Amino acid sequence: MTFPISENALLGKYELGKLLGCGAFAKVYHARDLKNGKSVAIKIINKNKISHNSTLMSNIKREVSIMRRLTHPNIVNLFEVLASKTKIYLVLEFVKGGELFARIANKGRLNEDLSRKYFQQLVSALSYCHSRGVFHRDLKPENLLIDENGDLKVSDFGLSALTDQIRDDGLLHTLCGTPAYVAPEILTKKGYDGAKIDVWSCGVILFVISAGYLPFNDPNLMVMYKKIYKGEFRCPKWMSSDLKRFLSHVLDVNPMTRITIEEIKRDPWFKKGFKDVKFYDLDFGDKFMVVKKEENVGFPLNAFDLISFSSGLNLSGLFDEACSSVEDSERLVVEDAPERIIEKIGVKVNEEGKGNVRLKKMKEWGVELQGQDGKFSISLEVYQLTNNLVVVEAKRLAGETVHFDELWKKKIKPGILSQ
Repeated sequence: MTFPISENALLGKYELGKLLGCGAFAKVYHARDLKNGKSVAIKIINKNKISHNSTLMSNIKREVSIMRRLTHPNIVNLFEVLASKTKIYLVLEFVKGGELFARIANKGRLNEDLSRKYFQQLVSALSYCHSRGVFHRDLKPENLLIDENGDLKVSDFGLSALTDQIRDDGLLHTLCGTPAYVAPEILTKKGYDGAKIDVWSCGVILFVISAGYLPFNDPNLMVMYKKIYKGEFRCPKWMSSDLKRFLSHVLDVNPMTRITIEEIKRDPWFKKGFKDVKFYDLDFGDKFMVVKKEENVGFPLNAFDLISFSSGLNLSGLFDEACSSVEDSERLVVEDAPERIIEKIGVKVNEEGKGNVRLKKMKEWGVELQGQDGKFSISLEVYQLTNNLVVVEAKRLAGETVHFDELWKKKIKPGILSQ
């Protein structure tokens, strides 16, 4: 059954409802999918407010690219990414029950069995994230939602990190997180293990929902940091001895001896009533499909490929910081091998003759084309999407747009598209 499109319909697909939340550059609305009538949450990001802020742009890129990797019952699902000239729309799973933080703030601490249930679901989600190379880095009750069935959902991956952000020393170095929930090793600014700081934050969350207050707290931020660094906290009398013992292992200030996710799963306190979730885990590319109209064949792309290549929804001007305008850069999706693409580029450069264009190899599947007189420079990079599909990205690095048009659009691009 398809529902009628109202005047309030967003891009002809979703009917917007009430405002759920509001931030500096984004608003979240309840909405209805006009195809099936189901509820969704739509995060609407104002491009004008983020276009000049590289940090905000990076956070949005990270959030979307990470969420497309994750398909777990205890993680908020990202269904779709859409865009208009002024807005980016993230279509998310609607979680009816609201924040776990609000539940604690309104009703106080939870009983131990319910605390354990939520902690078990949090650990299940976290274990899955880590197995996919994702570290949340900002776990707190405000980022944990409760659905209508009373189950926990992890949200807000804007500060998350991937394994490719780990430096040569094997550690992450970006300082992030919410003060009361940050691990002591973050405060030393010497680098940290993403998995171990997530475990620490989980421990703080478990303490908060079980006790009704923070383990480390002080109006003076530096005093609070000293308490965190020293691991100074006291469990309330009503906590069971097993829970107190367990918390001492999770909130261990030494990351080398702190309990790991796998050790948590084997702990007697944690294991009580624990049932590991069974679910179908989509492959990385499966969550977003773009249809090639001429063949009606679907192929997988990640979230930012989807944003960039969807017809009429091109956001390359927002995300290509190296180019001054969309006209100075272009992406093609081509059914070919990366080696053949580089070979075709070389053929076209040779056809120019007389050394008018110099080809300089940048990386395995990337080259820079430089004019002999140094008046222009163009970079060409090839990215493999699937076994038989690649993206070719062309960027003007220097020189006039006319040189980019003449060499790329009129000569090399047709050569790449030819059989």
